[in-house]
Amino acid sequence: MRNRLPKNQAGMTLIELMVAVCIVGILTMIAYPNYSTYVVRSKRNLATACLQEAAQYMERFYTTNLRYDQALDGTAVALPTTSCVNDMKGNYVLAVASVSANAFVLKVTPQGGQASSDTQCGTLTLSQSGARTVSGTGTTSTCW
Repeated sequence: MRNRLPKNQAGMTLIELMVAVCIVGILTMIAYPNYSTYVVRSKRNLATACLQEAAQYMERFYTTNLRYDQALDGTAVALPTTSCVNDMKGNYVLAVASVSANAFVLKVTPQGGQASSDTQCGTLTLSQSGARTVSGTGTTSTCW
């Protein structure tokens, strides 16, 4: 005895399969740009948080040494390699843009794919007074 399917239980037709593929394609075209924007924004948020952490380090350094640029023994200030610096590798580089006895400016510069994707904000800076700047076309309020 052969096992046969009834005539009304056939598989998917080619048209049904093509409609399903088109629907998946349309959903992908809508979702991917949103996902890419979210990834760029989340990497930038990590960079701003790391800038603020580095600024807090600089303030603690000042409290201990009464100046931003060097310690009491004369060694120059150097930012520590914190976990946020490691998390940003390949996307941003944290550096001291300028430092003097009474002032500092820290910056994070986008690298690689982040640099080409985040032209709106570009390089972000933070000073000892809390002044925030961006080098891109966006505003400080949208980038921070």
